[in-house]
Amino acid sequence: MTQWKSLALALAMCSSLGHGAVDSGSYTPESEPAYREIPVESIQEFVQIYGIVKENYVEEKNDQALFELAIQGMVAGLDPYSRYLSANDYSELVQYTEGEIATVDFELEYDQQQQKWLIAGLESQADSAKQGLRNGVSVFKIDDQELKNLNQDQVNALLTGPIASSLNLQLADKSQKIRIVRSKKIDTEIQSQLLSNQVLVLKVKVFQQDTANEIKNIIEQYANDSPKAVLIDLRNNPGGLLSAAVETADLFLERGLIVVTKSRVEGEQQFQALPSNEFKNLKLGVLINQRSASAAEVFTAAMKAHKRAWVIGEKSYGKGMVQKLFPLSNGSALQMTVAHYYTPNQQMIEGLGIQPNQSYAMQLGMNEQHYLERVAELLLAH
Repeated sequence: MTQWKSLALALAMCSSLGHGAVDSGSYTPESEPAYREIPVESIQEFVQIYGIVKENYVEEKNDQALFELAIQGMVAGLDPYSRYLSANDYSELVQYTEGEIATVDFELEYDQQQQKWLIAGLESQADSAKQGLRNGVSVFKIDDQELKNLNQDQVNALLTGPIASSLNLQLADKSQKIRIVRSKKIDTEIQSQLLSNQVLVLKVKVFQQDTANEIKNIIEQYANDSPKAVLIDLRNNPGGLLSAAVETADLFLERGLIVVTKSRVEGEQQFQALPSNEFKNLKLGVLINQRSASAAEVFTAAMKAHKRAWVIGEKSYGKGMVQKLFPLSNGSALQMTVAHYYTPNQQMIEGLGIQPNQSYAMQLGMNEQHYLERVAELLLAH
């Protein structure tokens, strides 16, 4: 056990010196966070468990693998969004543009005869195929959500999320979860259509850097059609950039608070709308569902709090946490929650979501166009 005592001594020395994650650049004393000393008893317990696992686990694990597992367990146990990124995972993540959304490298199609959702369109060299998935295999759950009573749009929504994010598949009720990374980029261009009742619908799939400008330009393009209202469709929108959601809210607010972030380290930050009357007389609606999250909830909450828009649909997802990347010296990184979103009414979004002004969910088997027209009628009637 001499090597475990040496490890305990080394960890104890590290705990007394302190350590920290720096966003970029070299270390400076001013940027070094102050950490409390780790109790020696905790280090000794960790080393004892480490030694037992190292010597007795059914499969041999090297030191690097065990330390990564320990780190992953510590970070993943904080909340559903914090995670440890290996050097390879972090390298892939930074290649993507923030605010992009993606899906997985296969499709799910419903088989009427079997009454199951089956994998389709999976290429033999795709990452999911390397994990053992095959075309024709049935999927029971995605992220603990059973698929049997869902329609195609709802299933596709579960497969979609921020690019490089992951989901968990279960092929049967009690089967092991399979982690799949969303790597197939989805076109995020805003889709617009003018309904027969003169309501302009803007489908915003994710909040990106130019989202506010795109919305402004589209509304101006339809000015000669004299739309009676604009409906911002945020169903299945996983969020994106906070700055883009703030800028979009600023388009429609004359003034006032848009969102507050509260952090243990950076304190409270408030994001205010700049004085403007550009779209002052435009009737506005927001359509959300259970997959509307994060930045989409920030925008919705601001519109609702200031009574600027009539919110229709279902209660939103309830993701009100801000994540930050902490690169590490070995090329890996921590993606960790550092703040919470609060609405202008000082209500937390995390775990609660945003309740619509008027509940109206899309029923199983309902036609998409019919649903949108009905929502537009509810907006005009308000």
